[in-house]
Amino acid sequence: MTTRGLILSAIRSGEGKTIVTAALIAALRRRGLVVGGAKNGPDYIDPSFHAAASGRPSFNLDSWAMPPALLDGLAARAGDGADLLMIEGALGLFDGVGGPAGARGATADLAARFRLPVVLILDVSGQSQTVAAILRGLMLHDPDVEVAGVILNRVSSERHRALIAEAVAPLGLPILGSLPRDAAFALPERHLGLVQAGEQGDLDARIAAAADCLAGHVDLDALVALARPPHITIEDAALPALPPPGMRIALARDDAFSFVYPHLVDGWRAAGAMIVPFSPLADEAPDPSCDACWLPGGYPELHAGRLAAAATFLSGLRRFGATRRVHGECGGHMVLGRALVDAEGTSHAMAGMLDHVTSFASRRLHLGYRKATLAADCALGPAGARIAGHEYHYSTVVEAGQDAPFATIEDARSVSLGAAGGRRGQVSGSWFHAIASL
Repeated sequence: MTTRGLILSAIRSGEGKTIVTAALIAALRRRGLVVGGAKNGPDYIDPSFHAAASGRPSFNLDSWAMPPALLDGLAARAGDGADLLMIEGALGLFDGVGGPAGARGATADLAARFRLPVVLILDVSGQSQTVAAILRGLMLHDPDVEVAGVILNRVSSERHRALIAEAVAPLGLPILGSLPRDAAFALPERHLGLVQAGEQGDLDARIAAAADCLAGHVDLDALVALARPPHITIEDAALPALPPPGMRIALARDDAFSFVYPHLVDGWRAAGAMIVPFSPLADEAPDPSCDACWLPGGYPELHAGRLAAAATFLSGLRRFGATRRVHGECGGHMVLGRALVDAEGTSHAMAGMLDHVTSFASRRLHLGYRKATLAADCALGPAGARIAGHEYHYSTVVEAGQDAPFATIEDARSVSLGAAGGRRGQVSGSWFHAIASL
């Protein structure tokens, strides 16, 4: 693999990784470089910002949920034809779920596996010389992880920058840039993180403004010089991560159904499946020529009234599910139920293809890796198949209904969480976002 790569990480969430990563991709693209993006972990929002900045698909790379061959294959895919591959970390550099090194879901796992240098994006507001102590600890913590540079973020003044630079100098760690506190480095957020890229009509302008500001404060030549080819053992790893649920897959795609992992769709296409998108919000039904329907996660709770009024969509989905497989993940699972209660407490009738009722008025965060063992044959695979995935939602089930369970679920440490989801005939659904077969 001739593409060179870097990993962008931080000490915690909220340091500005996503907008800085997108701005760096855009700034380097202006220089004529082809830049590929990837995201550590299961976040399904951030890759869309990379894709908006790069004009290329961005893939998730997850050391907990993906086998090594799939990790290598997706890294190669993300960097294919690119001059530079930029992998954005999640949480802090060493944060994961514990367990064996290399399989913790931590950004550090990718740095060690691919032998790529790490550039830290560090929010230095409220500190100065202490930054040097933080950086020293990160540099020394794991000999298999190379911290090669730092970009200081939210620097308040030239004096602030100078104090930090003086303290950091003995470490020999390059300060690649100092970004001021600037509205250009802010993105709107909502309850699952950033507002989706596709919902922001001014996203290109936002990324361009951030790239303008960044180009004047970061040494892009020095940043690119740190990159090196990733160590990838298997570039042609077999895809897909999950077998396609059919050979013509009706895929719901709009603002209510947008959280589908790019690597899943890419893998289905590589296996010969055709993806046929449709928009429930535009009152479109799944194409009857398809043999499977996939309702991804998203924000149906924000569009419950429109979905309840989408008669063509709902009736077409019911007809489809009477004879062919339909699966709903998270938001899709909510829409397959009898009703969805919105934030104001108003109940909206949904497809009724499963028996549960969900509520966004009764909010509680559910978050973490999951292992699912399928209870019966369904769109995700045969009975007994084990799948790694993730759960991230605030809505809750307020009426469980009488459906048979979709799967039994364990957490990242293999602690049983019991039966989950529902299935009825050809229809299945759960809160679980599938990532890869175990």
